[in-house]
Amino acid sequence: MGQPQKPIAAEQQILSLGRVLQSLREEDDVDVLIETTISYLKEQFDYRLIWIALYDRLNHILFGKGGITPDRDTSFLRQRVVLSPGDLLEQVVIEQHPLGIADLQTEIRAADWRKVAEKFHIQGTIILPIRHKDRCLGLLLLGSERWGYLLTGEAKARLMMVLGELGAVLYQNEMDLQYKQTKRTDEPLLELLENFRTLTNLNQKLEAAVQATHKFVSPSRTNVYWFEREGRYFWCRMSNQLVKIDRNSSNQQAAGITVQELSDFYYALAVNQIVSIGDARSSLESHFTAKLLQRLKVRSLLAAPIIWQKNLLGFLAVESNEPRIWTETDKNFVQGVAGLISLVAPAESMESTVKQIQEDAQLTSQVAQGIYSQNDLQETLHSCAKRVLARLAATRFLLLQYDPEQNNYQFIYQSQPYNRRPLTFTLHPLKELDGQLLQRSTQAVEIENLDEDLRFFNWRPFLLEAGVRSLLVCKCTHEHIPAALLVITHETHRSWTTLEKELLWVVSQQIGVILRQWQLHNRTTQQQKTSQAFEECLRILTQSQNSKIEVKKKHLERTALEQIASILGCPLAVLLSWSPGESWAKIIPGVIENSKFGIFSEASIPIQAEALIQWALATESYLILKVDDLPPETRKWLNVPDKGQILLMALRTNADYETTGVVLLADYQECRWSEQNLSATITLISQLAWWRREKQITQLLESTTEELRQLNWYKHRRSEEIQRITAHSLRQIHDLGIPANELTQMRYQLLLRQLDHTATSMSGMLKLEHWQLNISWETIPVASLMKRSLERIENLVKQQKLWIGVHGLGQQIEEQSPKNSSVAKGVPTSNTQSSMAIAGDIVKIELVIHELLVTACNRSQIGGRIDIWCRRLYVSKTVDANYSSANTGAEHRTSLELSITYNGALEPELLTELHNNTPKDVLAASNLDQPPGLHLLICQNFMQKLGGQLNFYQLPDNRVVSRLLLPLVGHDY
Repeated sequence: MGQPQKPIAAEQQILSLGRVLQSLREEDDVDVLIETTISYLKEQFDYRLIWIALYDRLNHILFGKGGITPDRDTSFLRQRVVLSPGDLLEQVVIEQHPLGIADLQTEIRAADWRKVAEKFHIQGTIILPIRHKDRCLGLLLLGSERWGYLLTGEAKARLMMVLGELGAVLYQNEMDLQYKQTKRTDEPLLELLENFRTLTNLNQKLEAAVQATHKFVSPSRTNVYWFEREGRYFWCRMSNQLVKIDRNSSNQQAAGITVQELSDFYYALAVNQIVSIGDARSSLESHFTAKLLQRLKVRSLLAAPIIWQKNLLGFLAVESNEPRIWTETDKNFVQGVAGLISLVAPAESMESTVKQIQEDAQLTSQVAQGIYSQNDLQETLHSCAKRVLARLAATRFLLLQYDPEQNNYQFIYQSQPYNRRPLTFTLHPLKELDGQLLQRSTQAVEIENLDEDLRFFNWRPFLLEAGVRSLLVCKCTHEHIPAALLVITHETHRSWTTLEKELLWVVSQQIGVILRQWQLHNRTTQQQKTSQAFEECLRILTQSQNSKIEVKKKHLERTALEQIASILGCPLAVLLSWSPGESWAKIIPGVIENSKFGIFSEASIPIQAEALIQWALATESYLILKVDDLPPETRKWLNVPDKGQILLMALRTNADYETTGVVLLADYQECRWSEQNLSATITLISQLAWWRREKQITQLLESTTEELRQLNWYKHRRSEEIQRITAHSLRQIHDLGIPANELTQMRYQLLLRQLDHTATSMSGMLKLEHWQLNISWETIPVASLMKRSLERIENLVKQQKLWIGVHGLGQQIEEQSPKNSSVAKGVPTSNTQSSMAIAGDIVKIELVIHELLVTACNRSQIGGRIDIWCRRLYVSKTVDANYSSANTGAEHRTSLELSITYNGALEPELLTELHNNTPKDVLAASNLDQPPGLHLLICQNFMQKLGGQLNFYQLPDNRVVSRLLLPLVGHDY
């Protein structure tokens, strides 16, 4: 702070600096060091006020060691100064950096020194720390009468060198003094260990430990507190004031501390952490520190945990009625004594511990026997729960199973005292953190106080309401979401030992194996049950196919329903059945095993109005309902308890086929149907649907075949009778002879030949086509075929006043009206007019063409027009599926395309059904079941057998086309 008033030579300054540094290095006495420093500062620096103080970091106090003042009164320079927050001196001590003050008289942060400055007229001041290795050892205060008096660089360097040397010497002296004053813990601990060898019981050893600790640390009192797990409290077992305290004593010290009062103190001890509470310092939070000190009525406390095999047995406490800062030596000694106590404590209960280990081994072995025993699962768990609850002194034994369908944990087994009710609620799935906690755990997860512990938070409301206050949780399996959990609960706050938690862990793993085994057993049993159901259904189908065994359809359906219900174990199974086109469904009962379930089997159910049927038809697969969803109309014929559930599934085989029934299964709502059982049930219901469809188709075909056989027999016998009468009439005509009139004779002979030809053709049909068609092979010119076909519909054409035109036979297109002659003008009358001829069964082809022409006439409007188009086609053999066997040697064949086109009404549905690629449901109502669709379908099938094709379609201008493809022959027919 400015230059000295009396400058000296540089050599003299360096020599003085060297001498003082040498003096500081060689001196050990602190007072001499301080005096040497003050003398140097007085000699080399022009300051009216110099003060040196040493810092006590434990008590945060400065001790004045002397200096100089203007009036030479240094008594106040040796006073003790307590540092307070915000003080300039504390700022230098903490920050360890020099601090300059322009005018000390105006500085409000140095109240005491402000008065001194006013007294001695001190203004410019600098405060410098005396430090070494980041430790503040004291302060130097230099005051000047000049304002803002600063040090130059050279003077500051010399001053810092002197203070640095002083700090190093003071640090070394402090270390030497601390080493001399440090208590040796090894000898008292060795002596205590030797005493333990001569003492017989634990109380004597605890007394010796308390006396040794009290002697070494010298607190107000020394106590050993023991931890009681059931009840979670500490009681004073030994004290230097009250020896051999009984846990049942009414003395306040014997009552001790409950964990609920001071949970932080307990958890710190449980993790083997020493608790130190001294003057303005604590290893606990202030809230718990105050409560603990108030509870023990002390002002300082040092507590070391007594732990054996990770179990907290108690703690050793040294207590002081005055604020005290505990040294590291005190902490180490107390911790060492607590460690010795933890080594000798188990010896007291060694015999009982060995016996307990033997009983635990017996318990685990008996649980393991359940893995290969033939006992029932409930019996095995009952024996296990009884032993575990007795061993752990717990209230409830709970085994939980995760249900992925319901997404919750359910109790599959629980054991509790006779005066406690079983738990009836379900538990939510684990939170992610709780699941990870169980995944990482290798022993039971312990919750000592459910009211305060946040683990398994979503289970807390249910468990607390059930009276649970502490619990152990073990996973029985190692899945990502533990499928099975073992939970042991107690109605009070308590803790368990590591041995008990490890025992429960072993038991839980064995129970997990047992559960897995029984799950596999149940799954195997269910699979066998399902397999038997499938075998029984296949047997039913076998019986239904065997014509030698008379099995009624309803009996088979009931048997199938019994097998379906057996898979899910349903007490009610019925079938709502109907046939295609019906409006009412019948009830076919299958299983009714419970009086609470029933049906009114005589009821007739409207298909369109019944909600169950419509819901099932609107669902592709199965549908599960609650009874509450049923309308009142359904309850009139269906009786199911209020807490029931219903499964519906329509007997559906294909989306294009008619549904002919609905299967209804009912059970109690608490019964859970697994996906595996549902899948098997759906398969059997689908199998029943296909079987019913097959039976219905078979019945339909059998009845149709029977009707056609009757019709064929009747028409055949009638044709025989007509042929017999015709033949008899011809014989009589022949017997009468030929009339004499020449014209009459000519007509008579013509009619006679026609009758002979008709009788001959009928004889051939009756002989060759009694029960099957006979395909003959003939040829005929197309023109002749068309002429004969038009002659057969001449009367119908006249009645309808139709116009018919034939095109493509080698002549120009001409039209025929009802006023024309009987032969169509568009048709050539001789063989030379056309070279086209068709080959095949001409009689049947002519009948097909006649049917098509009759349909066109009937469907056309009065005065309408019918066009017949003929043209030659070349069809590849490789793409013609109906190619005639007579032409198999050619690569191509020639066909006649005969198209009959007319303006008329033909239902679009009929055109769609006549298309060959359209799937047809045999059981569904169809336009092909009756004429004209039936006749057109017969013609279509006829043409396929005759080697031709017949198709129907509609043109964009709404004209209907019947396209007939016939095989042509060569020119030399």
